[in-house]
Amino acid sequence: MLRIAKSLMVALFLLLQINAFATEGMWLPQLLGRLNEKEMKGMGMKISASDIYNVNKGSLKDAIVSFGGFCTGEIISSQGLLLTNHHCGYDAIQKHSSIDNNYLANGFWAMNREQELPNAGLTATFIVRIEDVTKAALVGVTKNMTEKERMAIINKNLDALKPTVKKEAYQDILVKPMFEANQYFLFVTETYKDVRLVGAPPSSIGKFGSDTDNWVWPRHTGDFSLFRVYAGKDGKPAAYSKDNVPLVPKHFLPISVDGIEKNDFTMVFGFPGRTQEYLPSEAVKLVVNGQDPARVNMRDAALKIIDGFMRKDEKIKIQYAAKYASTANGWKKWIGEMQGVERTKGIDRKIAYEANYNNLLNKDAALKAQYAGVLDTLNALYVNVAPYANAREYYMELTRNVETFSVADKLVGFLSEVQQKGADSYDPQRKAFLDKMKPLYQNINAKVDQDVATALLDLYFQNVHSRYIGGEGYQIWMETNKDGRTTANKMYASSALVSYEQLEKFVSQPYNDLVTAIYKDPITRFYIALRNGFVENVNKPYEEIQAPLVKLQREYMQVQMDVLKDRRFYPDANSTLRITYGKVDGYEPRDAVHYDIATTLEGVMEKYKPGDYEFDVPEKLRELYKTKDYGRYGVNGKLPVCFIASNHTTGGNSGSPALDAYGNLIGLNFDRTWEGTMSDINYDASICRNIMVDIRYVLFVIDKFAGAKHLVDEMKLVNPKKGAKVKPATVQQKRA
Repeated sequence: MLRIAKSLMVALFLLLQINAFATEGMWLPQLLGRLNEKEMKGMGMKISASDIYNVNKGSLKDAIVSFGGFCTGEIISSQGLLLTNHHCGYDAIQKHSSIDNNYLANGFWAMNREQELPNAGLTATFIVRIEDVTKAALVGVTKNMTEKERMAIINKNLDALKPTVKKEAYQDILVKPMFEANQYFLFVTETYKDVRLVGAPPSSIGKFGSDTDNWVWPRHTGDFSLFRVYAGKDGKPAAYSKDNVPLVPKHFLPISVDGIEKNDFTMVFGFPGRTQEYLPSEAVKLVVNGQDPARVNMRDAALKIIDGFMRKDEKIKIQYAAKYASTANGWKKWIGEMQGVERTKGIDRKIAYEANYNNLLNKDAALKAQYAGVLDTLNALYVNVAPYANAREYYMELTRNVETFSVADKLVGFLSEVQQKGADSYDPQRKAFLDKMKPLYQNINAKVDQDVATALLDLYFQNVHSRYIGGEGYQIWMETNKDGRTTANKMYASSALVSYEQLEKFVSQPYNDLVTAIYKDPITRFYIALRNGFVENVNKPYEEIQAPLVKLQREYMQVQMDVLKDRRFYPDANSTLRITYGKVDGYEPRDAVHYDIATTLEGVMEKYKPGDYEFDVPEKLRELYKTKDYGRYGVNGKLPVCFIASNHTTGGNSGSPALDAYGNLIGLNFDRTWEGTMSDINYDASICRNIMVDIRYVLFVIDKFAGAKHLVDEMKLVNPKKGAKVKPATVQQKRA
């Protein structure tokens, strides 16, 4: 009976594999010709792998940028015009906003180059080329080395390699490990540091549906913003200057206004942040049964408090807008991740995968002798690390969401640096510390933070056992009757950290006096006690388990590739350039429910709630809807808004271009469906869908709503479905 059950499990795994690998994967673009081109063309792609990635001529990769290091953007004109998500540009838009000049609420459109707004620190990074440097990186590395010894050798090898790499003086080198550091790839990059805000719709379009609709389909959000990349007069990267000129790119994306249909081939090109697709079953259990619930529990409490204040006070709404959005994004994603793994029986799939893996491993005597027990030991380590990992999540969420604890952490770090560099460095480092704190306090309200601290302290001490908190931290908790409200009232009544002015006065003391004072201040005293307990009782044992766990995870990755020879492996996402492909398709999230592929402006109006911060609709958009004034962007009296496809995406893919079979821009990736957010650890083609703004809605908002047709005139609009094959546009083609 046991043997029959095991056989059925393996058969189930193989069936799931057939379904899953049709569109799963975040592929390195330089390897498409060898690994993916045939399949992509079989699914409908009309261009070649060399049109996507090429170092000898302009290709699609030359239009894709890492936007600020946290999102993706794409160049859509010969004058450096850059398209990304509204939520990717949100911080820049917020920094330019005030109560009197609220670009978040009202939108912003530069009607000429002089009106475009600079953004200090914002960058756009292009990939020049990618090289496999595994052989050079692993010279001298042996299996019996410790992780520390292994990394020392690899770092030495890479340090010797980098000076030999051919590049321009203004270009940079980045080396990234792949497949759990079994392979290494080198990226030559080019970073532009003058990126200016060009246009953004009001949040009632760019953030329509806000947190209620986040991660949800059907979606009706015009999540886009426009920037422009500037270069020095020589066309090379340069710091901001009024004399800089718009970048002339090697490549920019033509825009198809033909729209999408079910089963159309699609690609998403960008910089996905982080996935963990090759975790063993116990690791997935840890995520969805331990870490995710901890994160959700803490953020749920914080968000309810912040939301209550934001709804009553416009100033607080502006202060906390970006912070709330970022916090809510993860909170809702983790809820969907837990539900998605359960819905698709993700843990059962992992167990079936492992049964198949063990079956094949045991048939290969040489591999069995080398790797027997790796998976079992790895799973056991994840069981052992679970209590520390869960306590760690509670601590991280506490110190992340209570702003004064974050300030305390930075204050302790500043004093530690002074201790290392000597007391003579105190004055200049104090000035640097205060310079960093001043803008931070502009987005902190002490009353909001006090209420957040009240709720999260209660949750922290309820859910984390005292042995993980430590004696001193627990003693302070007992001093305040083990009550969050009492503790917070005491801390915020007399702490120097509740405002910038008090902090400035606090750190004006002589160095030795300040070192003594931080142990008397109620917030820093409590934070230091909690941090010390965390370091000793949680992080230290957690890190001790991490070293053997990382080594076994790497070995498990390698043996999977050795044993499962018929499977194509792609490296986990790590913020490097990747391409993923699929098809426009709906899905069935649960019994008797089917979701179609696209939404229209009718859906926006159905959700419209006058005055509501999530579902209000601008008067002009309502008027355009009433008159059906959609211009060339409407279809049969309707205006497309969003669509979905089966592209495998994650965080960092925000702002990535959605491309058609010819490499034309058809949409802008900005989200995933809630049921499919578990794709970071458990991709399932049946329900994993990415959500995109239809490019026709983007053009409509720019042209008809904002009256910024001069921006549309910069772009190259094409109709590939109505004509012959269209190749991706180069600057030379545009000029011709």
